[in-house]
Amino acid sequence: MVEGTEGPASEHNRTPQPFNPGLVNSARVYDYLLGGKDNREIDQNMADQMLSRAPEIKTLAWFTRSFMLKAVEMAAEAGIRQFLDLGSGIPSSPNVHEVAREIEPSARVVYVDYDPVVHAHCDALLAKPRGVTALLGDVRRPHDILDQLNNHTLIDFNEPVAITLISVLHYVMDDEHPAEIIAAFRDQLAPGSYLAISHGSIDSDPEILQVLAGTNDTSAQVAFRSTAQTEAFFAGFELLEPGVVPVQQWLRPDLPDTRMVMLGAIGRKP
Repeated sequence: MVEGTEGPASEHNRTPQPFNPGLVNSARVYDYLLGGKDNREIDQNMADQMLSRAPEIKTLAWFTRSFMLKAVEMAAEAGIRQFLDLGSGIPSSPNVHEVAREIEPSARVVYVDYDPVVHAHCDALLAKPRGVTALLGDVRRPHDILDQLNNHTLIDFNEPVAITLISVLHYVMDDEHPAEIIAAFRDQLAPGSYLAISHGSIDSDPEILQVLAGTNDTSAQVAFRSTAQTEAFFAGFELLEPGVVPVQQWLRPDLPDTRMVMLGAIGRKP
């Protein structure tokens, strides 16, 4: 996820500020929802407030995480050996490199997040195995990320790459041009590359949307979008079945609906 330290967000700079333990951090909130230990009491209190009004958010966090891991499995089984996890969030095992390397031990993985707190966790916990790297980068500045990847030869864009953007793009406002972000990465990808996106749906229950409105004017402000808007991010990709659907439909047919709808889709570059 694109995770940030909560606080006033200016129109021109929504990047997290230096670490402040007295402020809620949405990466740590998400870690708490997943049962992780890298969170603080202030983050737990925020998560508990959300769960008191929308208890299914915790279940949906697991559905969304499972969707990402399924996308990684599908890409690895299709022969992809390079993975780029944009907006990676605080590590939660199994991670992308663990899943990919179950299928292909030589898989190369780069984790990217714009939050210094998240980057510190990723650098400490993930960037030890050979071929696994953590970068500090803002997805809203795709060319800066691409320059880092190319300058350090972390990704060979002449070969297929799997990109995961899990619960990231709904943190990118319309005036920050999310479609152009996707296009910048798409244009560098070799044929056969995969793109997996999960994105909050505007068709979520109005009460859920009201809960999330509490993040307005912070670095964790969200802009949920329609199914059609989410599908438009896959311009230049072939959508895999079942298309743009709630993430749990990618997992098993017997999983329950949730009032908060998280859309998931996977595309392949022809």
